[in-house]
Amino acid sequence: MTAGGIQARFRLDYSGFSLDVDLQLPGRGVTALFGHSGSGKTTCLRCVAGLERAPLGRLIVNGEQWQDADAGIFVPTHERAIGYVFQEASLFPHLSVRRNLEFGMKRVAAATRRVAWDQAVELLGIGHLLDRMPERLSGGERQRVGMARALLTSPRLLLMDEPLAALDLKRKQEILPYLERLHDELDIPVLYVSHSPDEVARLADHVVLLDQGRVVAQGGLVETLARLDLPTAFTEDAGVVIESVIAEHDERYHLTRLDFAGGSVLVARRPESVGHRLRFRVHARDVSLAETRNENSSITNLLQAIVQEVVVADTPAHVLVRLDAGGTPLIARITRRSCDQLGIVANRRMWAQIKTVALLG
Repeated sequence: MTAGGIQARFRLDYSGFSLDVDLQLPGRGVTALFGHSGSGKTTCLRCVAGLERAPLGRLIVNGEQWQDADAGIFVPTHERAIGYVFQEASLFPHLSVRRNLEFGMKRVAAATRRVAWDQAVELLGIGHLLDRMPERLSGGERQRVGMARALLTSPRLLLMDEPLAALDLKRKQEILPYLERLHDELDIPVLYVSHSPDEVARLADHVVLLDQGRVVAQGGLVETLARLDLPTAFTEDAGVVIESVIAEHDERYHLTRLDFAGGSVLVARRPESVGHRLRFRVHARDVSLAETRNENSSITNLLQAIVQEVVVADTPAHVLVRLDAGGTPLIARITRRSCDQLGIVANRRMWAQIKTVALLG
């Protein structure tokens, strides 16, 4: 194992449930542990934290060995350089925001601190909250303070267990930009537990799909979401995530052009400047296919693509078609009848017509 990665191997048995995972994760960026309730996401995270002791376990974090059952090594939770953010912020109610943050900072000797006070406060946008008591904070503000407190422990690994699950939609939308800033500006690997496809699509670089305590798939976000052999492909949320760059603003029609490998799309005018990176999502249900480029249509986002695979969807009336648009994967959900009429088979060149682009961020 290289010094720049995370190796986690856990086997843990409960009555009616067992966790058996073998993970090879990147040592930077956001890795999402994704799956439905009861799939083992939180149990896996607790094993990484040392809150659960897997009898058969091995854990190396960027060169540091925290557990090796064969060698009798088990570093206790309080000695692991982790920050842990739970669904509830769990702030000390009798301490102000400032003193809650100081509690986190005091866990680390001044000489070994890698996250400065001003940096954590600015990243989470909580400077105006420092003198408030937790009872005077909204749910989103409490979570931001909890995240800042976790960062001020200068962790080598940040663990987040569904940090947005207890928030309503408005508060989630409020806090997501701060999570994106943590991703963009901090060089701390994050393990992020979620069952929300939208959160994973917006935040993750790497995905681990869990089901009944087992790893169904793990890999880069873009490649993993485009696979048709996974349960995620057969849900209403099936689709792909595309990384793009703002290439041009059309002031006449109030549109913005996003460029990416394989083509470009037009979206409603964005406030960011040319050159800014944006991630967007294309659902399979919003992609139709045609033999020729159709200019006489209200659908203006057209990409030439090669069919890679066709599989039966979750209903006998539909199929899923995986395409390669110049290096960018796409998935289309169309009727089996249309598939037959158009003669859609592997290696066929088609035009993908994208009806809707969901911008992430």
